[in-house]
Amino acid sequence: MDKRTFIFVLSLTFILFGVNVFFQQRDQAAKQEWLARQELKKAQAPVAADANRSTKQAPFVAKTPEASLAKIENVAEKFYVIENDYQQLVFSNVGAALVEINLPFKTEQNQRSVVKETQVDRDLIANHPKNSQFPLRPYFTAGTTTKDLVAHETGKLGGYYPLLRRGIVDRDNKTIKGISPEYYAANIVSKVPEDASLVFELKEFTANSISFEASQDHRRILKTYSVESEKDAPYVIRLSIKVDGDSSGLWIISGVPEVEWISGAIAPSLKYRITINNKPEVVLLGLPESKQPSVFNLIYPDWLTNSNGFFGVILDPVTAIDSGLSAQYVPGKNVPSRLTKVDEAYNKFKAEDMPGYMMQLPLNSKGETMDFRLFTGPFASGILKTVDSVYSDAATSYNPDYIASQTFHGLFAFISEPFAKFLFVLMSFFHYLTGSWGISIILLTVALRFMLYPLNAWSTKSMLKMQKISPQVTAIQEKNKKDPKKTQIEIMDLYKKEGVNPVSSCFPLLIQMPFMVGMFDLLKSTFELRGASFIPGWINDLSAPDVLFSWDKPLFFIGNQFHLLPILLGLVMFFQQKMSSAAPKDVSLMTEQQKQQRMMGYIMAAVFTIMFYNFPSGLNIYWLSSMLLGILQQWWTSKRMANTTQLALKTK
Repeated sequence: MDKRTFIFVLSLTFILFGVNVFFQQRDQAAKQEWLARQELKKAQAPVAADANRSTKQAPFVAKTPEASLAKIENVAEKFYVIENDYQQLVFSNVGAALVEINLPFKTEQNQRSVVKETQVDRDLIANHPKNSQFPLRPYFTAGTTTKDLVAHETGKLGGYYPLLRRGIVDRDNKTIKGISPEYYAANIVSKVPEDASLVFELKEFTANSISFEASQDHRRILKTYSVESEKDAPYVIRLSIKVDGDSSGLWIISGVPEVEWISGAIAPSLKYRITINNKPEVVLLGLPESKQPSVFNLIYPDWLTNSNGFFGVILDPVTAIDSGLSAQYVPGKNVPSRLTKVDEAYNKFKAEDMPGYMMQLPLNSKGETMDFRLFTGPFASGILKTVDSVYSDAATSYNPDYIASQTFHGLFAFISEPFAKFLFVLMSFFHYLTGSWGISIILLTVALRFMLYPLNAWSTKSMLKMQKISPQVTAIQEKNKKDPKKTQIEIMDLYKKEGVNPVSSCFPLLIQMPFMVGMFDLLKSTFELRGASFIPGWINDLSAPDVLFSWDKPLFFIGNQFHLLPILLGLVMFFQQKMSSAAPKDVSLMTEQQKQQRMMGYIMAAVFTIMFYNFPSGLNIYWLSSMLLGILQQWWTSKRMANTTQLALKTK
């Protein structure tokens, strides 16, 4: 390793360490425990969640939807809508809960929204318009008084993203397979199934707030929702709950988010934040695998979040509640996703392959009024940072830290997350300059190649040196076929004589791995790429595969869409393998080892094509750009080395 390379590697090591420390400190420092809240909760020694599961307070366990729906058959369920530029909130008098949370798309008329229409939305409007009505059922909006409501028979066609699973219209276009009230967001449930279907009376209804009241033999419940100022805190709802009477054993639920299909699979994420000794920590829960909920009774979570990867619900208790937290698996047939209607004739998306997840928090058993803050929207960095800034308190160093609800979906996200965040800052800067996320990905790839140029050059030089002495290595192997030990000694002597280290071409790649994996996670997890078009008519959504053309009947593996980018990727990789090979063009002159290497190159090109076929187009653009830049760098390095050799010969 020469002096310049050593200095670069040392500098890069310090930079990587600094990036990691910076993001860890940002996530954990300057966020003290909310003391007043902890006094109300009277919790001085929270215990680690996984080590303290108990059955002190049994959470609500969802039953079959048919059972719950049967209990409200004779009740006229009514729906009430409050809407602004960020949300269309659909409330039900059953449970006084949110049955739909629909997010308007960004349009010329509505520039506040950050949600973009995708191909799924367009397909459903074209082929299943009944499932693209918002709201799904007849509804009321506020009038001058609660007795003077405005009735609407049908919702608007398209224009919204359904954040919650809200039921689907059957094939007859008449029957609605509704979601049971036990899955409604912000519903109050208990171990008594009937509580989930409690019918409330509308008490007050305005353009920005709505109140419900219900009475039972042993308690009276008052629920009031209000929408935050659109300019200050987008996608935020305030909820106040007052329980007069017995409030023990009651839980509030998050609802079940709609499915987002990311890199060929669903990507749900369940998190909560807890503050211990003035230090907040965000915990990623493992997904429950059975109907029996995972219960954590001896913790006081600051908030919990239930997301589908790009959108979600953050349930934040602003005032004291009882200790505990619950997460539950919900079978996909109980809460069918709208994706089941896409290519329904070919059963492209099966309900059983798309389970949902629901989270719960216990209410305050002392009968005190409880206030909750609900964030129900996109997990876009800009939006979450805005909401965090609105509710931060410099005097107490409190920060809700909703930005921590974002999830990176890569297999090694726990390692690559700091690097992905660093790369997102760079990509956002390029987007600010160009206005295009597609061009930003290409520029980020160039910047990454530039930052890692010395390492790549080192690896390329080592590879080219290995190619140069490859004929000599082959000759030694042929000469000493029957003496492997002598072969090894002579090859090592040759490496020493020519100044070649076979391991040196691999070491730079290992150093680059955190950046490479971080780039993968970034391009699979960034909300801003969702629905972002690059080349209209071909690359319409950087978070989904490119579509050159499509057809009706799906084919094995490739489905009913032809993705060109992964094919180009395979061809470029094939060309790169041929360019990097030192083997003679005449197959008859190749050794067995060279033939095997050539075959492995072909196989790798095919494997990458298959592996990347259903990956997001943004990820394919990055990898394709990176390989093209790699070929260019290899050509340039090879040319410089050849010129250096010629100059040395002339000097002699």
